[in-house]
Amino acid sequence: MNPSSRREELRFKVIDAIAQTMDLYGANYSFGQLYGIMFFEDKPMTLEEMQSRMNMSKSNMSYAVRSLMDSKMVAKLPEKEERKDLYAAETDFFQAFRNFFTTKLQREIDVMRGAIDAVIPELSAAILDRDTPEEERRLCLEDLHKLKHAVGYYDWLQQFVNDLQAGVYFEKKE
Repeated sequence: MNPSSRREELRFKVIDAIAQTMDLYGANYSFGQLYGIMFFEDKPMTLEEMQSRMNMSKSNMSYAVRSLMDSKMVAKLPEKEERKDLYAAETDFFQAFRNFFTTKLQREIDVMRGAIDAVIPELSAAILDRDTPEEERRLCLEDLHKLKHAVGYYDWLQQFVNDLQAGVYFEKKE
């Protein structure tokens, strides 16, 4: 991306900052650049237009767009341009923040609660089993206490995600 005007140069500074910020939160730097480019675009873009602007391979571009769509930072539009799909960035930073973080946090909750919910009954069974050696029973009980504490955290985190999705934590400023 070579800026051709002062405006483009200034835009590039913001695009770079967006990419750096998204990189901090685990998103690929180049995906952040793509989001930044699309953020400033005045019209929806095709994959080919994005590919041209980013100088990325078609497969990497498709992966980047899918990743941004999964985070709800970019949406595929129902209309098409000459039989090509059109994509647009979420330009409302409040909504983009909610979309990005609720998606990431919900994934963490789902993965961790799935594992914890599967393990707790087995730990409980091991604790209650007469054939479990006393030291093993004690260690299982310690693990069970830790996981019960984790359940409390993930219940809290789920409520936080629900509230974040509902817009509870901030009023949108225009």
